[in-house]
Amino acid sequence: MKKILIFSLSYYPNNVSGAEAAIREITDRIDDVEFHMVTLRYNSDLPRAEKIGNVLIHRIGLVSKNPSFENLGKMPLDLNKPLYQFLAPLKALSLHRRYKYNAAWAMMAHSTGVPVAIFKLFSPKIKYALTLQEGDPPKYIEKTMRPLWPLFTAAFKKATVVQVISKYLGDWAKSRDVKDQDIELIHNGANPKDLKPSSTEAELETLKQKFTKKDDEVYLVNTARLAYQKANDDIILALAMLPANIKFLLVGDGDQKPMLKELVKELKLEDRVIFTGQVDRTEVSKYRQISDIFVCPSRSEGLGNAFLSAMASRLPVVATQEGGLAEFISDETAWVVDKDSPEQIADAIKEILSNPDKVKIRAEQAHHMVAQEYNWDLVTKNMREKVFSKIL
Repeated sequence: MKKILIFSLSYYPNNVSGAEAAIREITDRIDDVEFHMVTLRYNSDLPRAEKIGNVLIHRIGLVSKNPSFENLGKMPLDLNKPLYQFLAPLKALSLHRRYKYNAAWAMMAHSTGVPVAIFKLFSPKIKYALTLQEGDPPKYIEKTMRPLWPLFTAAFKKATVVQVISKYLGDWAKSRDVKDQDIELIHNGANPKDLKPSSTEAELETLKQKFTKKDDEVYLVNTARLAYQKANDDIILALAMLPANIKFLLVGDGDQKPMLKELVKELKLEDRVIFTGQVDRTEVSKYRQISDIFVCPSRSEGLGNAFLSAMASRLPVVATQEGGLAEFISDETAWVVDKDSPEQIADAIKEILSNPDKVKIRAEQAHHMVAQEYNWDLVTKNMREKVFSKIL
């Protein structure tokens, strides 16, 4: 059986975002390729080696016992990301001597481009695919990678194929001198639990009771990292302009949490903003199902898995058209706002609540689009034919 070594900064069961979900959804659908992964461990309770789904995971790095999200950004665990750049290729070379990999797959240039470039230096016959899923603006990423610029540049140039999840990221690849014929545009998919909900009414009612949601209350929801790019601060500012029965369910964790909590306190919205903390991805769809409007006015976005999953859930969506969002966020599928515009967010929410017929039509159009174009079976088929076939 052919073997592919994956480089990913993080993976299940902790710290899962769109990139990690993409790996899981794709690899779980492929049973004739053996996948391995080098990733960070963080939590001392996690084994150094473990098989999850169709991926044999090899964990490295500094650890502590059950660290919180906040702890990941503090000493010594915050050293893991820079250490990964050099520990990962060393681990990969050791594993390669044992398992004899046929190819490699690097998830996101800013986090795994340097490790795969180093690995390639010592294993020149290995072909690899580079996947671009970055949500931060390319100029910001390039600025942060300046200290390792030659290796970062090599990550693009030495890749056999660069898979991008949006045309926006495809343009970035071209600006990094990747040839058109070496770029494959393959979108991510929506959470399958949103396309085909399996939650029972009793489960959803229990979740509503957890937050004491009343019949006359409207829940705005955002199921994304609490990061600057997700603009949760703009949603909170918009909430202050809306009636008291409208609340905001913030599903996730991130480094912006302290700032957002301070803003909530300043605006006296403590009883209207609910911070859930980190929620397992298998459970996130339930939070969308008990909510009424998905709101995420992103300042930058590679594609936007959370938006696709919200559309799959038939929720009305309020979003910007920043980055890769412009490819599927339009006046036919969502309510479009400018970035950094709390007033526009508030107006969009008022329009949604005043036009149930328009909401039904637009939400159905969005759901149909996602079901047809953004499902993981199609993504996996394209990855097999357009990416893995080129490196194996």
